[in-house]
Amino acid sequence: MDRRCFLKAGMQGSLAGTLLGAAGSVSYGADRPATGNVSSAIARYSPMEHRRRQENIAFARRAIGGSMRQHVVGDCLPAQCCYNLGEYPATQPWTLGRYDEEELDRLKEHGIELIQLFDDWADPLRLFGGDKYTPADPAAMRRFVEMAHRRGMKVLPYASCCFLERSNPGFRQEWSREGDNLVVGYWNMARCSPASPGWRAFLLPRLARILDEYGADGIYIDGGYRTNARKGVETPAKDEVVAFEETPEVDGAFADLLAVIYAEVKRRGGIMKLHVNGADAPQTNGLKVYDYLWVGEGVSNTDAMRQAVKNYPPYVVPCIDMNFAKVANQDEFYLHAIPYMQFPILQAGKPVTGQRGAVPGVSYPRGEDDFWVKRCRQIREQYALHPDGPYTYNVWDAVPGDPATRPMHARWLARYKPLVEEGTWAWLEIGSSTLFGGPLPEGVVASAFVNREFYLVLANYGQQPAQVETSESYRASDGAPTASSKAWSLPKRSLTILRRDV
Repeated sequence: MDRRCFLKAGMQGSLAGTLLGAAGSVSYGADRPATGNVSSAIARYSPMEHRRRQENIAFARRAIGGSMRQHVVGDCLPAQCCYNLGEYPATQPWTLGRYDEEELDRLKEHGIELIQLFDDWADPLRLFGGDKYTPADPAAMRRFVEMAHRRGMKVLPYASCCFLERSNPGFRQEWSREGDNLVVGYWNMARCSPASPGWRAFLLPRLARILDEYGADGIYIDGGYRTNARKGVETPAKDEVVAFEETPEVDGAFADLLAVIYAEVKRRGGIMKLHVNGADAPQTNGLKVYDYLWVGEGVSNTDAMRQAVKNYPPYVVPCIDMNFAKVANQDEFYLHAIPYMQFPILQAGKPVTGQRGAVPGVSYPRGEDDFWVKRCRQIREQYALHPDGPYTYNVWDAVPGDPATRPMHARWLARYKPLVEEGTWAWLEIGSSTLFGGPLPEGVVASAFVNREFYLVLANYGQQPAQVETSESYRASDGAPTASSKAWSLPKRSLTILRRDV
């Protein structure tokens, strides 16, 4: 949640899993997020469907000599959204009404499977009788979760494993390194050390209550931690106990705390989503601490972000931050994600009015020059001029909002979901192979998603059109009637999904 973190280009992450016959890294069912499903689609395949899947996999293993990563898809929920419950801070707490019922209906029709909430679900400034870990109206929160469940969607409320408002009555300075704070917008938060026993004793029971009291399906954890590689404050907090490996490559105490939280989530059959900082992954030395990793906040260069996150262990959920990032068109959201088995998050819920940036009695420590306050003012001015839309649904969203965003997200989602069915083998960024008539042009990346169907994803990241010849015949998977072909023209900065003819 360090909204001033701009991405330094470069690839991070580790290859986790078991090496199989073909080159690459493969991870299996132990890495799967629990969703509570009784059985998967693959458990209901007919003999013919199993045969088709296995023949496709056999073909792929013969044809693909190497790839950056292999993965077998298990229990993946690609259709995720951030839901804005209302303005926070505000002059009154958020409420639920007809709009929310209708919006959840729209999201169900859209295909959304998982809803992520931010800290406005609770009352971190204690304005209305709640606190960082409890909402002003617990019954309303339970009702929202029930409303989502009724439509088959899961809900993950926000919490942080290190951030705490300095004004919180429970805060103790000995938990945090002096000067290790985040001050932006209305937030004035200390980064509490994951190595502090006192902080852990304060935090963990409160996270457990979030998991237990509202019927939610897991939790979204915001790191609130400055990694060893980025640390600017070296003097330890008074309450820290050095018990783990701490290097630029390993954040030992942070990894251990995340693992403890992850175990609590899994014990309840839940899902844990994690955000560390910008486009960072947690440096855990291979320890599994998330089901979904949310990246993109504060990142200005989308190409550099793609390179940084493309080899992270699944599942990665990108959110291009329109405060900073520039894209040529909305197709680029999918160009950067789909070839690497990622899918962008949708912004949804109630429209943001911008009121949150100018609430009487609320302190904004950096004043009117704060970029978050400026963003809220921009939203407020747009909303006042255009109360009927187009709307902005989150401060990471574009201002003004783009009416084409939802239809485009729905179209790409319909094309992406077949690629990540349960049991799909994915070869990401294919190296040597016999799938093509010759070497791929510079700037073109190919990935394969193999199940009952064989999908080939071609991404042209270059600034010039490219021509690709496939060894087998394919058809475009966009639903339009197209002829079978082996020759494919890829416009610059474009994404093409092909389905193999069999």
